[in-house]
Amino acid sequence: MTRLAYLYAVTGRDTRLPSPLLGVAEEPVRLLEHGRLAGVWSPVPAADFDEEPLRAHLEDIGWLERTARAHQEVVDAVSARAAVLPLRMAVLYRGEDAVRRLLADDHDRLTGALHRLTGRSEWGVKVYVEEPAPGTGARPAASRQPATRPSGRDYLRRRVRHREREEQDWERAARASRLLHAQLSRVAEAERMLRPQHGRPAHGGGRNVLNVSYLVAREREHEFVARAHEPSLPGVRVEVNGPWAPYSFAAPETAR
Repeated sequence: MTRLAYLYAVTGRDTRLPSPLLGVAEEPVRLLEHGRLAGVWSPVPAADFDEEPLRAHLEDIGWLERTARAHQEVVDAVSARAAVLPLRMAVLYRGEDAVRRLLADDHDRLTGALHRLTGRSEWGVKVYVEEPAPGTGARPAASRQPATRPSGRDYLRRRVRHREREEQDWERAARASRLLHAQLSRVAEAERMLRPQHGRPAHGGGRNVLNVSYLVAREREHEFVARAHEPSLPGVRVEVNGPWAPYSFAAPETAR
């Protein structure tokens, strides 16, 4: 059966893998050493991971979730022991020789990137403007007068007031985001601005107005988290997640 090399990460040659460690397709994970580097990889069947079958599998949510979970478990297991340059899911090579060529051709660049990330993790910070629940807000006091249908002028006034409140909320969130980002950047060694996410947030609701990944030295993680939770403004919520392997700051992978 033809097999491909699935590459999870690049690490230092002195790294020792936990045993046993199974990866994608439940294959044992191995190290391939070259110079000062080692590729973290496992063999996978070409029947599932060659170009055509892989394209079909990527349409299968169940397969995608299982593969992503197995990939992340390997990266987490290795990064708990050593510095890594984590790769995105499904970086594939035509056998061990192709992985070895990658390590040889890009040896100096990968070694420098690995040294830069040693002892550092990635943290994510998101700021949300919380939206009021439907039906909340001031209601007029009970009156004995029968309810009357609002006029067009009253409706427009309410719309203007609502829009003004929204603009004030956004401006408040923007100020909080700028201040928070400035504070966290003093602690972090690097940052990557990401697009605000419009999907469902992990906790609570609201609109995402700031989405940043930060590279933080492990000895400053407590300080970073404390600063991230300092802002306390009504209607503004901060989410902090990490530590993660530094995907956003790793050298760009070159899948073949």
